[in-house]
Formats: sequence, structure tokens, C-alpha cells
Amino acid sequence: MTTRRAGLDNSFPTLAGMNQRNGTDVDAANVMKVFAKLGYKVKVYNDQTVEQMKQVLITASKDDHSSSASFVCVLLSHGDEGVFFGTDGSVELKYLTSLFRGDRCKSLVGKPKLFFIQACRGTDLDGGIETDSVDDSTTKIPVEADFLYAFSTAPGYYSWRNTMTGSWFIQSLCDMIGKYGKELELQHIMTRVNHKVAVEFESVSNAPGFDAKKQIPCIVSMLTKEMYFSP
Repeated sequence: MTTRRAGLDNSFPTLAGMNQRNGTDVDAANVMKVFAKLGYKVKVYNDQTVEQMKQVLITASKDDHSSSASFVCVLLSHGDEGVFFGTDGSVELKYLTSLFRGDRCKSLVGKPKLFFIQACRGTDLDGGIETDSVDDSTTKIPVEADFLYAFSTAPGYYSWRNTMTGSWFIQSLCDMIGKYGKELELQHIMTRVNHKVAVEFESVSNAPGFDAKKQIPCIVSMLTKEMYFSP
């Protein structure tokens, strides 16, 4: 019997100069619902310090995933290019994801390791533009193989969130996985997520320079095989 594991870190940083992340509780609830429906065993960690985040993922990387078909980690918090914030500071995303490399987490070798990251990657704003309408033989593989990183926004850009309905990215991700998770391959699902965020969302704000802005998620894949959520 194969199992699936998903971890959700939902942080509310209280660092000076950072706004409260209203709406992130909606994101967390949606993520839990959609992945549980797909058969994942979901664990949730709220308001984690940097050290707590590290320990959670170190522990997860040392678990025996021999019976697991895949591993999913969803991170919800403030961020900047290459870093993710806990409640008391920041940590490099590369450190967190590297814990699951093939040479460090051998029970996940050859299995999809999916990281969905809802966080800003900078402060740039996108104003948009008008457009017309297996056998037993031994195989050596790279330690960085079989990762997929789904970022809520492109490098250097702001990531939008609605205080009532949650972030544009997580809304779209959960919607598309809910509709197509048992039917389409993951890359096809993520293309639909990109389209939904790009086309259906636009900021509404009274703050100077923040109105009518757009967003596009960024998907980086090192997967070596097609990924289906269905058995």
C-alpha cells in the first residue's frame, strides 16, 4: 500500500515593518481540504519560528517514506527572493528544500517532491499589458532530481492576497487540483493555474501604484516522470 504525505507551514510573521497576512487562514483551510481529498496525510504547522521550521522539515526528511508515492510541502508566509520568513526571521528556501535531496532523503529517491510556495519574491509590481483576444537494474540519478517548485509569483515580484478569499495563487491551485487532480498530469494542472492567476485576477487598491496589477506564478520542474495525483 502506498501513502502520500503533505506538510503545511502557515506562518504569521510579527517582524517590524511586515503587514499581518490576513486571508492566509483561508489558504491553509483550502490546502488541507484539497490534499486530504486526494488521499494525502496532511500535517499543519502554524506560526513557526525559523528554528521550528527547520526542525519540522529535518524530521520530515529523516522519516521513512518507503511506502509513500510522493511528498508535498506547502509554505505560506512573507518572503523575498530566495528566502522565506518564519515568525522571528528568515531562512533560505534552498536550505529547506535541500533536506530532501536524493543524498539526504533516500526513501524519497525517484519520487516526486513538490514544494508550493506562497510568498513574495521581491517588491516589483506587474502592470500587465493589453493583448488580443522500472526494472531491477541500478541507475544513478542526480540528487536534485524529482523536485518541483511552484512559486506564487515570478522572481523579484510581489505576490497578491485577498484578505477574505486568500491568495490568488493558492485559490487557483486548490481550484485546479480540485477540478483536475484525478484526471490531468501535474504540469498540465499547473499550466491551468498559471492561466487562472494571469487572466482572472487583478488588484484593486487605493494605494498609489498598487491598483490594476497582475501576477504570474513560476513553475520550476526537475521531475523525471509524469506526475499524477490519482493512483
